Amino acid sequence: MLKQATVAGFLALAALVAPVAARADVTVYTAGPAGLIKQLAAGFTAETGVKANVFQGTTGQVMARIEAEAANPAVDVLISASWDTATDFTRRGWLLPYASPNAASVPASLKTETAVAQGVSALAIAWNPESKTPRPAEWADLTKPEYRGLVTIPDPSQSGASFELVAALQNKLGMELFEKLHGNGAVVSGANAQALNPVLQGAKAAVFGAVDYISLDGRRNGESIEVIFPASGTVVAPRPMMIMKWSRHPDEAKRFIDYVLSDKGQAAVAAAMLMPARSDITADRPLMRDLNVLPVDASVVYPKRDEILAAFNRANGH
Repeated sequence: MLKQATVAGFLALAALVAPVAARADVTVYTAGPAGLIKQLAAGFTAETGVKANVFQGTTGQVMARIEAEAANPAVDVLISASWDTATDFTRRGWLLPYASPNAASVPASLKTETAVAQGVSALAIAWNPESKTPRPAEWADLTKPEYRGLVTIPDPSQSGASFELVAALQNKLGMELFEKLHGNGAVVSGANAQALNPVLQGAKAAVFGAVDYISLDGRRNGESIEVIFPASGTVVAPRPMMIMKWSRHPDEAKRFIDYVLSDKGQAAVAAAMLMPARSDITADRPLMRDLNVLPVDASVVYPKRDEILAAFNRANGH
């Protein structure tokens, strides 16, 4: 997260630049899929005539860029991979309230006064059918001898979604499951892509807690990968869109949010194999109503983040 000391500078600068005539464009920073934001930006410009300037990167890269631009903030709309960003930025007073008319069919759990989901991902077992291992159905299956040394786990200290899965499973089962995974040779393998790549390459058999849309897209494109949602439950990761309070182009920012939540915008989200935020949009993938979603109370788990990560590390022999 950004250093809290920068907020005064952001808001003071916003007050100075507010009277200046704004160009008809909007700047969007996103930690989402690169192909999706390119399609959304192009569709938005084609429909509105407003240019969309885009920076796409990892969550860390996006946050570092915002902090580096503290003296001259450029971002109007931020799309994060973690709802915790929206919670944190709202608490700091950094977001502009906005209720898009296109958010009427977005469930209440996916919107607040200052944020609304672009789409939603879920965590799953990503299994390579060519691994010659039995098809897993539950998280605990990956502790069986057939998977010894063949499982990767995204590092919850690097992936917000992985952290929330660890927190939810710890709350339900304790850390015994992760102790058994470690005892079976599971490897904590960095962020999501680092955990998935060895499975796609055939060096490992399965990811415990893969971000689903990446694997679903890979399967659609011919990769040997299957996405399995355990019936015992998993967590979902809404991707919040936020308008920054220091935005120089708040009207254009609101129009961008409207476009992403339009029929065309949500169809693009679904085509990227994410769950659309709107409940009335279909997708060629499981939706939230198809999953057993484990509850994660961000107000409880994030203050205990260091404690939960320490317990996870102990379960993994650190």
